[in-house]
Formats: sequence, C-alpha cells, structure tokens
Amino acid sequence: MTTGRRAFLRAALVAGVGSLPACDSAPQWQRSAVRQTPRSRVAILRADAYDGRLVEVVERGLRLFPLALTGKRVVLKPNFVEHDPAGVVNTHPALVAAAIEAFRRAGAREVVVAEGPGHYRDTEHLLTATGLHAVLRAHRTRYVDLNHDDVRTLPAGSHYTTLGRLYLPETVLDADLLVSMPKLKTHHWAGVTLSLKNMFGCIPGSIYGWPKNVLHWAGIHESIVDINSTLPVPRFAIVDGIVGMEGNGPIQGEARRCGALVMGDDPVAVDATAARLMTIDPRQVRYLAEAGRFLGHVDEQHIDQIGEAIDRLRQDFRVLPMFRALKSFA
Repeated sequence: MTTGRRAFLRAALVAGVGSLPACDSAPQWQRSAVRQTPRSRVAILRADAYDGRLVEVVERGLRLFPLALTGKRVVLKPNFVEHDPAGVVNTHPALVAAAIEAFRRAGAREVVVAEGPGHYRDTEHLLTATGLHAVLRAHRTRYVDLNHDDVRTLPAGSHYTTLGRLYLPETVLDADLLVSMPKLKTHHWAGVTLSLKNMFGCIPGSIYGWPKNVLHWAGIHESIVDINSTLPVPRFAIVDGIVGMEGNGPIQGEARRCGALVMGDDPVAVDATAARLMTIDPRQVRYLAEAGRFLGHVDEQHIDQIGEAIDRLRQDFRVLPMFRALKSFA
C-alpha cells in the first residue's frame, strides 16, 4: 500500500494541474454514473433549535421518502472541520444525535458516524472539543476516521479531473445508505458548501493530503463532481440550516439563522434547494450546474419541493464580492 500510495501521489501531482474544464459538447461522465431520475423530491422542515425535538423533525422528514431502512447499515457523514466555540462551522452534534436516533427508530441495523476532517489530524481532540464524542458515547455509536480507513480504488464516474480513479474508504463503500449531513454555508472558493461539497470528507487525507491537497490542485469544482459521480448509491442528504454561515465561509464567516433542515434523496436537488434558501442561484454555482446535467436536478420545474415553502424561511446570505453573480436571480 505504501508503494502504491507514493506512486499515486506522484501521478496525481502531475495530473491535478491539468484538470478538465466543464464542457458543453461531449459528456464527461460514464453512462453508469447517470443518476438523474425524471423528478426529485426535496423537503424543507422548520427546526428552530438544537434540542430534543430534532429527533421528531428528522423522523418526519425520513417518512417523506421511500427509504427501506429495516436491517440496513447507515453511514452518517457530518461536516466537522475544526473546533469552533461559536458552533457555526460544524454540523451541530445535536443534529447528529437526532439522526442516529431517527434512523435507528426507522429500523436501521447499524448507524455509523464517519468523517475525514480536512484540517485537523488529531481526530480525538476534534471529537472531544466539538462535542461529537459525547454524542457518540451517549448513543453508543461507532465512529470511523475516514482519513485512515482501509480503502478500495474505483474508476471515476466522470472525468472533470484527470485523476481517473479514486481511493475511497471501505466504510463508505460498504454502506447501505450514505447520508451527507453538511452545514448550510457559503464557501470562499466554491461559492456554497452543501451535501456535494461535504463529500470531500470521504476522501482519505492519508492518501490525498491535508487539506485534501490533491483535490484542490485538480480543481475544487471538478473534484466535487468526480467524487459524487463515483460514490455509491443510494444516498441521502440532511442539511443543517438551523444556524448557517454567510460571508467568508466555510470557516471564517458569520452565523446566519435560517431555522430549517433540508432533506432529500437527490443530493443535487437538495443542494439546489438549500442554495435558493440562501437566496443564491444554484445555476450560477459551477459544480452544481455540471452535476445538474447527469447526477440530479437543479431546475425547480423538476423538483417537487414539499414541507415549508422556500419563501417562508429564505434568508439573504451574504457572499464575498467575487461571488456576486450567485445573487443574479434575486
């Protein structure tokens, strides 16, 4: 594994520099990677606080989708970047706790929490400082550090980068359902960071570096699409929009209360809906526009939006000046 890893890194350093731009002519994805269905469903549920009521909110959301969970192994992938005393950077531990309980009540045989933090290598410190360790202990839930999990290689489902194949953790590949649980945030490079961008944490730092340097060199937008076209299905997304982050996200922005969870089984449609909740046009987010060509739906006419209406909970999230075009539809 050591020799192969070194060889991969040497190749990736060269390949990543020449990442492929988005193309409007020939498709850049394998036919097997197409996951777009005729229509998608996304739920917006009101959630005002990080308290015990969240379990019922998540349960209600799960019942809105045809998820066969009895006897299944569910892997929850929250977003834990670094310790944040203000509680804005990371998926809130209370929501992780609620999801653990809700999936168990829905019949899941096992619920695992897994993350590969991009900044902190001291995972034990991060878990303790953020409060996630206390949740895992209270709910007797196993945690897997995806930065150091055993891996298997898969051919990339699309070719927006020149990486060609991806090393992915076995915990993720062996899941019956992979659940992305991001924080509702703006991002200083990608525009927004939601359930698709959250999948960067599935990429092992022990192979790709910190903070996943190989992916950054290959192109952030391109890597997001290639990762999500390669990860297994079925997938689900629960976006923590109770308190999000605006401005210089994903770490140095300011808190913005939205009071909502966004849920669905099409991560592209979930992210498009979450972006609209932030008063951001998802069609202007490059990786979302590309993912909307074959991985899911971005256009509202193909999304059945249920639960709370967007206009009831929409907030005008501030973006950095370089991303003013994201507000073009507002």
